[in-house]
This record gives sequence, C-alpha cells and structure tokens, in this order.
Amino acid sequence: MSDIEIHGHAPARFAAVKDAMAASFAAGEELGCRFTLVEAGEVVVDLWAGWADRARTRPFDEATLTPIFSTTKALAALLIARLVDQGKLDYGQTVASVWPEFGQAGKASITVEQCMSHQEGLSGFLERMDPADWFDWDLICARLAAMAPIWPPGTASGYHPITYGFIAGEIFRRIDGRTMDVALRADLAEPFGLDLWIGAPDSEIARIPELQRPNALPDFGQRNDATRAAFLTPWAQPGGKGADALRRLALPSATGHATALALARLMGALADDGWLDGETILSPAVIAEAARSRIRGQDLVLPFEMSWGAGFMRNETVHPWGPGNETFGHSGWGGSCAFADPERKLGGAYVMNRQSAELLNDRRPRRLIEAAYGGL
Repeated sequence: MSDIEIHGHAPARFAAVKDAMAASFAAGEELGCRFTLVEAGEVVVDLWAGWADRARTRPFDEATLTPIFSTTKALAALLIARLVDQGKLDYGQTVASVWPEFGQAGKASITVEQCMSHQEGLSGFLERMDPADWFDWDLICARLAAMAPIWPPGTASGYHPITYGFIAGEIFRRIDGRTMDVALRADLAEPFGLDLWIGAPDSEIARIPELQRPNALPDFGQRNDATRAAFLTPWAQPGGKGADALRRLALPSATGHATALALARLMGALADDGWLDGETILSPAVIAEAARSRIRGQDLVLPFEMSWGAGFMRNETVHPWGPGNETFGHSGWGGSCAFADPERKLGGAYVMNRQSAELLNDRRPRRLIEAAYGGL
C-alpha cells in the first residue's frame, strides 16, 4: 500500500502532510480518508486517498460522504451557540426553563452549559431497554426528563456519547421549533455549500463508504456506572433496525455525515471570528463563550483528564489537535475529528472509513495535524 495515489492539493510548505497520509497507508492503517486544512478562510490543504469499500473497487474521493460519529457533537454545539447569539438562549439558564419536564428527579437547577459540558449525570441508561428505543425521539426525551442523575450534577464531567444529542437537540427544538438536522441544512449547509448532514437521507446513501470496524474495544480505564451507562450495556447504542435506518436517524450526537472539506470550512470560520464566505455565522464573543472551559478534570466516562466547553472538547489537556491550548473541536469514534485554532485562524478536519479503537489519540489524524502545524 506504500504506492497509494493521493489526490487533491497541498502546497510545498505542506508537503509533509501528504507524506504523513502516505505513511498511514504504508503502515496498513487506512482504507480511505480525507484531510482538509483551512487557514484564515482559505483552503490550503485538501487531500484524499484510498477506497470507499473493503473490496477496494470504489475510490474514496471528494464526493465520499463519511460517517463522523461523535464529531457530530461539534455541529450540535454550533447550533446551540447560534441560539445564544440570537438572544434566544443563555448558557447559564436552566434546561427546565425551556423544557419543563426536564426538571424532574432533582434536575430543576441543571443549566444548559452543564448539559453541554457533560456534567448533568445522564450519560446513558442503566435500566434494561430495547436498543431500538433510541429511534423514538420523544420516548428517549421523556426517559431523560424523568431520570435521576447518575452522579451529582456539576461535580464532574462524564461523557454522554448518545444522550447528549437528545438533550441538546430537544433544547434546540423547544426554542427554535425545528430539529437540528433541518436547521443545519437550512441555515448553514445549503447557504454555504457545505456537505454536512445529521442523518443521511436516501438521496445520499450511495455516497457513504463501507466502514471497516476496529478489531478491539476501546480502553475505557476504570469502569463505573457512568461508563457502563454510556458504553458498556447491550443497549448503550441504537440498534435492531439495520444499517440504513441508523444512517437515516437524525441524532445530533452520533449520526453526522460530512466531507472533511465541509467540516474544515465550518471550523475554519469558528477560528476566524465567525467569518464564512464574507458572512458571520457566529459572533466572536459567542465563539469565545462556547469554547470557554466549563469544567476540567478526570472524566468519569473517558479515561482522560478533559476540559469541556459548551459542547466542544478543549485541546488544553490531551492535545489531540496540535499545540494550541485554545484549540477546540470534537473527535468521533474510529478517528474522525474537526478542530478550530483561533490563535492561528486554523480549521481542520479528518474523516476516514477504517476505524481504530482509540478514543481520542488516533495516530493517523495526529500525524497529519502535526505535519500541518510544521508547515505554518
């Protein structure tokens, strides 16, 4: 695989990025992937290579629409931030003020920013349920509203792999009236030509690559009720309805589909005072407020010390995305990531269809990002 053909463009100063991608293929670590870098609003690197299927008959190309799993959470965080920017929501207000039913079981004082930073204690369901229940939005929201927190809210973060999307999505719906998938397409994707989707409609299914799953489970470190609810029960993930139904499911925590170009352009805007194609998609003040650390410390679910903004992972602890402490974004299961570095006006994204078991430190995007920073 060392002779893989890499497509796209990277100027001479970013030649090491192309070499880094080639190295991942040479090591047998990739099936298909794409990496895009945006600097001060300009696409400076856009490279792709490999195959969209395991039989290696269909190329992974610039039209390939890749599942991004939890990198979707960055899109949800942006949509919530836009409500804040419009004066329709405040991060400090209670969730119950917009979603009254949520105030049950001791949750009346939980704030929007506590939910966005995984502090409210609803990382998943410990009680047995049908994995197909995840496809019923109202049912899951009712269960979350009635549920008592697994740990005392505000005392620690505990990553919410699936439930985050229902909580953020329901807050958004209660205020805006639309679901996040509809708002993303109408407000950002279509006006700016961004190939971004939460849930993939039938019209896009043919562009989605075949995934090569990891052959091992991630290392979650210490296991507790928060971790079990999040990841380690048979019902922790949606299931039982087939792959196409899962792709169509509009879940703002996990079923995003995107190209690296679209993600990098969006994150590049957040790194550049909100400017995208001459328009402001988010004010600089709200970008800073969304990215500001709400809690820092050992996460109860992920085996890392984490710093969480209002829906965004912050780079300052684990540094998956270059050296900047102010860089923020999100990573997804298997290796995808999208990040914004406001100190360097840099946005980047990596997508792929061969998944690794690493939760946050996948060496393939790290290799590309380190090479990109070397070219700055």
